[in-house]
Order: sequence, then C-alpha cells, then structure tokens
Amino acid sequence: MRDLAIESLGKLAGSRRKAVAVSPEGLVRMAPLRPEGGLPALVRPVVDGVDLAAWAADHRDLVETELRSSGGILFRGFGLRTTEELERVIRALYGDLLAYTDRVQPRTQLGSNVYSSTEYPPDQSIELHGESSYAYSWPLRIFFFCMTPSPVGGETPLANCRGIFARMDPEVRQRLVDRKVMYVRNFGDGLGITWQTAFQTGDKDVMEEFCRAKGIEVEWRGGDRLRTRSVRPVAAPHPRTGEWTWFNALVSSHSSTLDPAVRQALLSEYAEDELPKNSFYGDGSPFEPETLAEIRRACREETIAFPWEQGDLLLLDNMLTAHGRAPYQGPRKVVVAMAEAVSLGDLAL
Repeated sequence: MRDLAIESLGKLAGSRRKAVAVSPEGLVRMAPLRPEGGLPALVRPVVDGVDLAAWAADHRDLVETELRSSGGILFRGFGLRTTEELERVIRALYGDLLAYTDRVQPRTQLGSNVYSSTEYPPDQSIELHGESSYAYSWPLRIFFFCMTPSPVGGETPLANCRGIFARMDPEVRQRLVDRKVMYVRNFGDGLGITWQTAFQTGDKDVMEEFCRAKGIEVEWRGGDRLRTRSVRPVAAPHPRTGEWTWFNALVSSHSSTLDPAVRQALLSEYAEDELPKNSFYGDGSPFEPETLAEIRRACREETIAFPWEQGDLLLLDNMLTAHGRAPYQGPRKVVVAMAEAVSLGDLAL
C-alpha cells in the first residue's frame, strides 16, 4: 500500500477539536499494520484534528476497496472517545446501524444499536467465528471500538476466511460443505440466555413467526423450555466478490469449546443436544474430533492478533474476516456495532 494524497476535507474538527489548516495532501496514511503485510490495513492521521467521520464520508470507495483486498481496516490515532463518535463514523460510511436481534450471547445496549462485546468470562477464549453466521441474516460490516484496552490480553484475533477455506483438507471441506451445520439451542433450563432475550420478545407467537420466516425449527419441551434447530451453510460466496469463504460459527458453538470441567459437569446431566448451544452436521449427527481438529488447524494458521490501543476502531468485512477474543485480566471495554444486512436469500448457494 502507499501514502494517500487526500483532497482537503473542508471539515476537520468538531466543537471539541481544534481545526487544523493543512495542505490538500497527506491527511492520512495507509499501510499494513504488520511488517509482513496482510490483515488488517492501518489508517492513521498524518496531522492532528482529522475528523474520521468526515474523511470516511468522502472516501467510502477507498474504504470499500481496501476491505475487499485485506478484509479489515484499523483506524488508529483519530482521538475517538465516545459511542456517539463511533455512530457518526458508521453512518458516514453505511447509514443506519443494525439491531442485534437473533442473539446467542448476552450483550448490553450502549447506544443506538451499539452493544457491549460478548459478555463471556474473561479467563476464557472465544473461538473464531463469523458474526451471526448461525442466523438467516447477518451484518456484512462489523465495527469494534476499543474504549478501554485490557492491561493483559484481550486481543481480538482475526483470520482471513478465504485463507481458512483454501487451507482446509479438500475432503473435509467438501464433506462440510455438502452436509452443512445444524445449530441447536436450548432455553429455559436456567442455563444461558432466555428465549425472550435471544429473540427480543416475550410473545411466543411473535417468536414463532420470526423462526418460521428464518428457517428455525421450534420445539416446545414443556413449560417455558424451548429447543431450536437451524441448518446453515458452512461456506458461502461473498455477495460483492463472489469468492467462497469459510463463514460459520461451527466451532465457537460446539460443546468442545467449553472448559473441560464445565463440559463434563454439564454432560453428566444433559445430552449433547440439550446443552444451551451446540453444533452438529446438518442431519444432526456429531462432528468427528478429527474434523474439528482440522478446522482449528486451518483457523490457527490464518490467525493474527494485535494489542488494542485506546480509541482504536476496527472495521471488518464480516464474511472475509473471522474474529474471536483472547482471555484477559483487568478492565476491558470494546463495543460493537454492525451495518449492511445480508441474508441467505441474497446469496447464490
């Protein structure tokens, strides 16, 4: 990549920032974050006071071109502090933010469709996945905004989904593509989130209609206990580029991701398909351990990570780049927002 000669913005600083008079050239610089290149691209201001939302509004095509190439862009050094500033950047690029509706993990809403990152025990990892890839619809764009970096750990590992797809053993990959993945979720046993939280309604009729429309099988198991099943692809063609990418939450939803002691305790009382969430082949049969190991190998070989800095804003193409979360200690606040909905019906599967 190269230094970018950018035309004058005409809008640099808001009321809380001092406007800077600069020549028409050199407001930002784009280069690989890592010396070896690849994911993500790093965009930094060359001068103080550059308004990222204003720059983004004038350079959306440049952002989109870079996303198609690298899969992710890290905006660093722009002095972002608040969720309101985050929303301005997103609206400048993509308009309205998406609501988080078909939920798997608890999140707290912090602004206009800005959410906490997954509220999961800090001493545990979240394995690589595509955001909402278990659902009928998902965001094509996802933003991570670091308000407080953890002093120890807490990175957001990333992996090139095209690379994962290419690295996998061809026989394993084809079997998974052919057989697909079934996501099974259970609600009402006092484990995990409630179905009311998952589907953002307390009305069973509304929930069931949502599930019918989204290809989710509903099974009431007495009282308020509910099991859902949905069969989804493990890979899909990107709606903009047509490239096939590894896009799913197969491993991150699988019971093998649980702490071994926790998993053993749960399985002493519940069957595999009675856990709060689990994944299977599309016909409901279990994944072989060697298949899961092959997926993890391909993901591991594509994974990169970097330490967060306060004010960092990471933009990902959700179908080109998978993400996870490393364990951490101390305070950490990384918020999430999403844009540009895509659904299974939009893809040539």
